[in-house]
Amino acid sequence: MARQTTRRGFIKTSSAAIAGGYFAAAGLSAQESNSANEEIRFACIGVGGKGSSDSGDARKAGKVVAICDIDDDTLEKGGLRFEGAAKYHDFREMLEKEGKNVDAVTVSTPDHTHAPAAAMALRMKKAVFTQKPLTHSIWEARRLAELAEENESATMMGNQGTANSGLRKAAALVQKGVIGKVTEVHVWTNRPVWPQGLDRPTDTTEAPKSIHWKDFIGPAEYREFAAGVYHPFKWRGWWAFGTGALGDMACHTFNMPFAALNLRDPVSVVAKTSGHNRETYPKWSVIDFDFPKLGERDGVKVTWYDGGKLPEESLFHGEQVSTSGSLLVGEKGSIYSPGDYGADFKILNGPEVPDVDFVQSPGHFNEWVRAIRGGDAAMSNFKNYAGPLTETILLGNLAVWADGKKIEWNAEKMEATNAPEVAHIIKPEYHNGYIL
Repeated sequence: MARQTTRRGFIKTSSAAIAGGYFAAAGLSAQESNSANEEIRFACIGVGGKGSSDSGDARKAGKVVAICDIDDDTLEKGGLRFEGAAKYHDFREMLEKEGKNVDAVTVSTPDHTHAPAAAMALRMKKAVFTQKPLTHSIWEARRLAELAEENESATMMGNQGTANSGLRKAAALVQKGVIGKVTEVHVWTNRPVWPQGLDRPTDTTEAPKSIHWKDFIGPAEYREFAAGVYHPFKWRGWWAFGTGALGDMACHTFNMPFAALNLRDPVSVVAKTSGHNRETYPKWSVIDFDFPKLGERDGVKVTWYDGGKLPEESLFHGEQVSTSGSLLVGEKGSIYSPGDYGADFKILNGPEVPDVDFVQSPGHFNEWVRAIRGGDAAMSNFKNYAGPLTETILLGNLAVWADGKKIEWNAEKMEATNAPEVAHIIKPEYHNGYIL
């Protein structure tokens, strides 16, 4: 495997504080780099869908020298945008051949290939940006966080709302005690907007020549192609490839409460659902997380809703309930953030919004570029933020798989102490020669 060149020694990340530390008046001390003006060379894995904008951001920040996609049509369109970029279908081949020419890697693929792609890049000591959710499984999230630290890589997950001033201010207000002790949190989404609650199709066909199906399957157990079922976009609803409504959107809508309250390592999780066949996620779910006391933060219950389920209207004191958002209920009032990204908020049944100090972001992708150049770590870096956030969220899917059984969780051991039958969901088996 190609190793990082001496020229790329400037790709490193500074130590980051826990979530709450990002809302203090002073930020982390920046590390100046002698290579701050060097052009950053990117390799982009997945250049369609969200990968289109991620690779576009990479082009603005430097030069895209290699691109990878399993769909020839998408790859060719990417080739038109990135003149001279080498083109591949298998990210492993791309990283092996182009590693010496690359400083940073973006991963914008279906969820099940996030971890193996990011891990390979981290072991090559590349900076890595990976779309949300960081991984397909809990164990993968923990492992990527460890690899990021071991290799001193500048990392970021693509939950763009983390850079919003509204999210950062709301989190700072909670930490300042403006709404008092938070007793409960509600988070909801209008997803899924793709098919769920389906059986595996029997009318399979050979994949079109333009789709490199084995590369799409990646580390998942092999299954035949079915037109209009998995690729593109609908993979989100399948356990083998996606993480459902929770995995798709909670890294956004759960983000402000997580930042405000450091919502990591719940002790138990339980789900009510429409029922599912373990092929696709349910049509709706309501998931309860029980977080114990952590530091100065008291224990708190968090409830997640999807598929049209919503919190009780009485919690909103006459405000219209949005189709997605979050609500933190405190002793002195509530903070309500309508929408997906935490950009806006208001205090309900409490004081006026006071001034509070928090660190402004230079922009989500720019945080990662700054870290690549030796400055402050991105807020949503793998080790201190994105990894723990993803672990928390995917515990909800663990409860969904258990189908009504309350999961007792030991975070240190990464073990469902009362449910050994879910071990393969915590740490999946890799297939087809893929490794983490």
